[in-house]
Amino acid sequence: MADATINATPVTTEPRLARGLLIGGTMALIAVLLFAPLIAVFAEALRDGWAASLDALAAPDARSAIRLTLIVAAIAVPLNAVFGIAAAWAITKFDFRGKAFLITLIDLPFSVSPVVAGLALVLLFGANSSLGGWLVAHDLKIVFAFPGIVLATMFVTFPFVARELIPVMIEQGRAEEEAALTLGASGWRAFFTVTLPNIRWALLYGVLLCNARAMGEFGAVAVISGKIRGETTTMPIMIEMFYNEYLSVAAFSLAGVLALLALVTLTLKSLLEWRHADVLAATRRH
Repeated sequence: MADATINATPVTTEPRLARGLLIGGTMALIAVLLFAPLIAVFAEALRDGWAASLDALAAPDARSAIRLTLIVAAIAVPLNAVFGIAAAWAITKFDFRGKAFLITLIDLPFSVSPVVAGLALVLLFGANSSLGGWLVAHDLKIVFAFPGIVLATMFVTFPFVARELIPVMIEQGRAEEEAALTLGASGWRAFFTVTLPNIRWALLYGVLLCNARAMGEFGAVAVISGKIRGETTTMPIMIEMFYNEYLSVAAFSLAGVLALLALVTLTLKSLLEWRHADVLAATRRH
């Protein structure tokens, strides 16, 4: 009887009307901010039919933008995964002076505007700077070129992997690695046989978030790329250029591709959370 009474107790004390209004308002806001724009993008992309949309995506500028976006993400995401693992390993497995400062530096891209980050890279590697002048003299172009886009993308996406791994590695502690080392395992063997299996799902989660951010980055890349058509225009930049030229079908078709890539990433992220909620819960607690 006591159990039945407990189960019948409502979780909240708000009136049913208030709960209905809150839920309805939340769903309405989600519909306006998320679903309506997505529907509008795909509707506008297919306004003249599938053939027109596919022709727009087959244009050289669109294909170049898609290819460049995927290549940049393919380079930036693995590098940030390596840097994120190294940073998380250093922060969670060792005690040293300046640890708090290192954590602050990892979070820096979250607090700095991407446009400011792009401008800083231009000032650092531009032809008017000492370093940039030396690079240009040796035919190593960074600004308004592919390397600059990769650097800008890496900067804005750097925290994602590290920020997913640090709480999980803190939660797991050092006992298992220390036991492996005591039994004679080398540092690399302990990492690959103990640490990496324990963090693999959090690592994959961070990589998915990093990839989504890399493909959708606009501000920093727009500043450092120079928006050279067919050479340094990623998908977000090409969408803006198409739209400014009143090529609505091309702009929204390319935006649809970017939205589909984001939806695929979101689906994988949701599946990962559902399959491994207990492992990823450590991240949320911190």
